[in-house]
Amino acid sequence: MKLNIDENMKAAFNEEFIAANKIDPSYYKKFDVKRGLRNSDGTGVMAGLTNICNVHGYVMNEGEKQNIPGELYFRGYSIYDLVENAQKEDRYGFEEIAYLLLLGKLPTAERLNYFNKLLSYNRELPNGFFEDMILKAPSKNIMNKLERSILALYSYEENPEAKTPVEELYTAISIIAKLPVIMTAAYQVKRRAYDGKSMYMHQIRPEESTAETILSMIRKDRFYTYEEAKLLDLILMLHAEHGGGNNSTFTCRVLSSSGTDAYSAYAAAVGSLKGPKHGGANLKVLEQLDYMKANIRDWSDEEEVKEMLRKILKKEASDRTGLVYGMGHAVYTMSDPRAQILKKETERMAKGTEFEDDFRLLDAIERNTPKVFFETTGIEKAMCANIDMYSGLCYRMLKVPEELATALFACARITGWSAHRFEELVTGQRIIRPAYKALRGKKEYEPIADRT
Repeated sequence: MKLNIDENMKAAFNEEFIAANKIDPSYYKKFDVKRGLRNSDGTGVMAGLTNICNVHGYVMNEGEKQNIPGELYFRGYSIYDLVENAQKEDRYGFEEIAYLLLLGKLPTAERLNYFNKLLSYNRELPNGFFEDMILKAPSKNIMNKLERSILALYSYEENPEAKTPVEELYTAISIIAKLPVIMTAAYQVKRRAYDGKSMYMHQIRPEESTAETILSMIRKDRFYTYEEAKLLDLILMLHAEHGGGNNSTFTCRVLSSSGTDAYSAYAAAVGSLKGPKHGGANLKVLEQLDYMKANIRDWSDEEEVKEMLRKILKKEASDRTGLVYGMGHAVYTMSDPRAQILKKETERMAKGTEFEDDFRLLDAIERNTPKVFFETTGIEKAMCANIDMYSGLCYRMLKVPEELATALFACARITGWSAHRFEELVTGQRIIRPAYKALRGKKEYEPIADRT
């Protein structure tokens, strides 16, 4: 039976919903509430300790925040060194970083080889999983399908509640291996169910790296160049981890602190990453880039670019949120090391191709946004491009469908989530439970006949 919507009732529900959930912003200052677990100067509230990652973008000097070039360390190793050495030795680096994050040290050649074999062995989905969990329940959104599939894997495990170190490690390895396969399968089913296109499924090639597996399974002819696979491998390396305070990792730690199973914790992290204020931002950069390309006559004219940025910041253009996507970060001030590394590679790959002008436009946006922001708002703020500024264009150059952009982020970040879950289980030992100040006073119960 179809429900006839009463428009007056709908309006009343809408009004009551907003009224019931609105809090006067002045109360946050009155009670010194750290909105978003952030201090008034933008620094994060100290909520834990970690040996996994250091995201460094400023220093506090006698109570004042001082901006510095961004630094990123995985288990004490600079991201610059990890990337540079993988490139110098001409090999894939994502698997090495995954090992480093999970086990705390760089692997020997023998251990890395064994780890790669473990990943390859674990890529196969359980019998019936594809048919029952993906094919029969297609989703328009790949992130939702990843989340549901991780939860579904629980049902295929013999002892999914086990939390011994070895069992936690092997569960993590299993999910790290399977997530790219689930992502590509979900995409193929989505093509058939919602896009009216052919679905093509390929067998897993055991000898392929994670980056190679992804490119091999999303392309009809399975063809990719070594240079393309290396670019995707670089993106996976840069996305693998970013500290305990980012929204999805903190989500994983919050759930893990409650004692829940690994599948629930990782699925929740995927749900967090889907948000446009977090992992979904790379798609917003592409949307805004396309808008600017369509509405700027001469992309090489800096003044035209600046004028468009002014309109965006004044909420007169683009999606009218006032945001320049890909610019700014919660921690980095002068520079994001991930963006710097990826920008250099993006420029090299785009040179002489149809994407070179797109790169130049993104570069102009990066250079001009801080100046235009100050001119428009009067606020002087250290603002740098973040990794989302260039990752979306890289996906286009790799012919990766845009609906997979955030899902690829998840396929990399699962390594960081796993490492933080391990640390929370071993060291946290206390459920994460911040306080909320209740503002509503006591009220007398009203009989239903007396209510308005």
